[in-house]
Amino acid sequence: MRSTPHRPRPQRRAVATGALVAVTALLAVGVQAGTGAAAAPHRNTPAPHAAPAAGALPAKLSPSQRAELLRTAHATTDATARRLQLGAQEKLAVKDVEQDADGTVHTRYERTYQGLPVLGGDLVVHTAKGGAVKGVTKATRGALKVASVTPKVAPAAAEAKAVSASRTLGAKKADAQTPRKVIWAADGTPVLAYETVVGGTQDDGTPNQLHVITDATTGKKLFQYQGIENGIGKSEYSGQVTLGSSGSAPSFTLTDTARGNHRTYNLNHGSSGTGSLFTNATDTWGDGTPSNPETAAVDAAYGAQETWDYYKNVHGRTGIRGDGVGAYSRVHYGNSYVNAFWDDSCFCMTYGDGQGNNKPLTALDVAGHEMSHGVTAATAGLEYSGESGGLNEATSDIFGTAVEFYANNPADPGDYLIGEKIDINGDGTPLRYMDKPSKDGASADYWSSDVGNLDVHYSSGVANHFFYLLSEGSGPKDIGGVHYDSPTYDNQPVPGIGRANAEKIWFKALTQYMNANTDYAGARTATLQAAADLFGQGSATYNTVADTWAAVNVGSRTTPGGGDSVFESTAKVAIPDRGAAITSPIAVSRGGQAPGALKVTVDISHAFRGDLVIDLLAPDGTAYRLKNASAWDSAADVKTTYTVNASAKAASGTWKLRVQDVYAGDAGTLNGWKLTF
Repeated sequence: MRSTPHRPRPQRRAVATGALVAVTALLAVGVQAGTGAAAAPHRNTPAPHAAPAAGALPAKLSPSQRAELLRTAHATTDATARRLQLGAQEKLAVKDVEQDADGTVHTRYERTYQGLPVLGGDLVVHTAKGGAVKGVTKATRGALKVASVTPKVAPAAAEAKAVSASRTLGAKKADAQTPRKVIWAADGTPVLAYETVVGGTQDDGTPNQLHVITDATTGKKLFQYQGIENGIGKSEYSGQVTLGSSGSAPSFTLTDTARGNHRTYNLNHGSSGTGSLFTNATDTWGDGTPSNPETAAVDAAYGAQETWDYYKNVHGRTGIRGDGVGAYSRVHYGNSYVNAFWDDSCFCMTYGDGQGNNKPLTALDVAGHEMSHGVTAATAGLEYSGESGGLNEATSDIFGTAVEFYANNPADPGDYLIGEKIDINGDGTPLRYMDKPSKDGASADYWSSDVGNLDVHYSSGVANHFFYLLSEGSGPKDIGGVHYDSPTYDNQPVPGIGRANAEKIWFKALTQYMNANTDYAGARTATLQAAADLFGQGSATYNTVADTWAAVNVGSRTTPGGGDSVFESTAKVAIPDRGAAITSPIAVSRGGQAPGALKVTVDISHAFRGDLVIDLLAPDGTAYRLKNASAWDSAADVKTTYTVNASAKAASGTWKLRVQDVYAGDAGTLNGWKLTF
C-alpha cells in the first residue's frame, strides 16, 4: 500500500506498462470538424485537387549545390545556436539539408551537450530565402540540462544489461561495443545515459545491431532499438531489363557509373564482408532463373537503379544521402535466408535467397524498400522501435510501392500489395496489404494506444493504410487489375488525392518535419504541415489529409462546409509524480462567445487516475474544474470528454489544460486534448 500526503488509499491493481512513448514536437492544429448530421457530405470519389505549389516542391539540387548548402550550414552552427537561444553547453552538428524551389532551406541538426551526443535532441531549422527563420521543428521542446555528466553506474553494468536484452531477442555471438556516454532526451526529460551497441546475429541469421540506452545514474534500461532494418521478401520477377554496368569485353562489372557507382556483390552464401563484385565476359547478365547466381544480381541492380531514378526525378534527391554517392548491394546472403535488410553502417542493401536458396528476395519494391530505409536514416532518422519504428517501416513500404509504380514494368506492375509475388505464405497471398493491413492477420488497420507495442512490421499498418486511403480513397475499387476495398475507422468515406500528391506530401513531411522520435500524432502534424506548404492550409487537399488520418483513428475529421470548430493539441507533456502542475495551450481563433456546452476532450495515460486534478483555463485565467483527485479512484488513464458552460467567456484566445498529480506513486503523460465549440 502506498501512502498519500493526507490519507491512505486502496491497494492499486497491477498495470502493465508498454513501450516508451516517444516525445515529439507537435503543432496545435485548429480545424473545422463536425459530428452527426452537421457534417458536410463526402463523396467516395476523388475530388479535384489543385497542383502543389511549385515553390514548396523540393529543388533538384546537384551534389555540388547540396555540398555548398552544407558548407554554409557548418560554418554558421554557432550563430544558429545563439539565434535559437540554445544553452551555453549545447552545440549543433549539421546532418542534412533540403532546399525548396522558392529558396526555403530546411537544415537538420543533431545536438551535443558538454560534448556528449543528445539522442532525441535533433531539430530542423526552416529558413526563408532571405535568411529569416520561418520556424523550428524540435524533437524535444524542453530545456536541455542535466545535473551532472559524471555517471554513477559503471560502463560494465550498462554493457551487461545490453547483452542481456540482446539475448532475449534471439541474438547469438553477442558482441557489445564499449558503452558511450550520451544525453537521452527522447522522453522529454534529459538524463545522462549510456548507449551500448550489441552485435552478433539474431535468431534468423540477420546481423544484430541492438542499441540499448541505460540511465547512467540508476542503471535502468530506458529504451532499445534495432539498427538493422529488415525489409520484405520477394523473388526476381522483373523480366528483361536494361542495366547500368561498366567495363568492356572481356571484363564487364555490375558497376553503375551513372548512379553513384552502385555495385552489386556476390556473398556466395557468406554472411560478412562485401563478397566479390559481379563480373562477366559479356554485358549480358543472368538467365531469369534462381539457379544462375547472376539473376539475383540483375534484380538487385535493377531495383537500385529504379529507386535512384525515382528519388532523383520525383523528389530531386540525388542518391540516398543526396550527395550523389551510391550505396551497394549484396546478394546470396547466408543459406535459405528469407529476408533482406538495410545496414546504415555499411551503407548497403543485403538480400537472402529464400527457402531452399530458390527464391532470392531481390524484387523491385524490395530494393525500393531497403534503399528508403537509407533515406530515412539520412533524414528523419526514425528510431526502429515503437511507433517511430512503425513509421520507419511504413515509409519503406510507401516508397517501395512508389518505385514499383514509377518503374512501370509490365512484368511487375505497380500495386498496393507487399510481397505479392514471393508466395511466402504458400497460398498465393501477399505478405502485406496497404488497403486493409489486418488481412495479413497481424498488422494494424487503425491507431490505438497499444500499436507501439507491436512489431514494427505490423504497427506500420496504420501509416500504410493512411497512404493507400490518401492516394486512392476508401471503398471498393479496381486499380491495375487488382481489387481493393479499404474501410475507415469511423465508417465515413475519404476521397483520396492521387498517389503522386500523397508521395510528395509524405516525402516533404519525412525530410523536413519528422524527427527520430515522431509518433503517429507527430506524423499527422508533419503531413499537415507539408500539405499546408504544398497546397495551402485549409485547402481541399489539406482537409483530406486531416480526414484521412481520422479515418485511421489519428486526430479528428474536418468539415470545410461548416459544423463544429475543433481546436486540438497533440503535444505530449510529462506529468510529474506529486509535482508541479503542467499546462498545455491551445490557441483558438474563433469569434463570439464560447458555448454553454463547450466540449473538452482529454487523453491522459496514468496508472492511477485518482492522483489527478484537471482544470480548463479560459484565456482570462478563469478555471473550470473538470476532475478532482480521489484516493479511491483506482482506475487507469483519463480518456473522456467533459462539458463546460463557458458562455460568459470570449472564444478567441489561448485556452489551457492544467493537470497536477497530487499524490505520490505514479507519473503520467498528457497525450493530447481538444476543444469542440
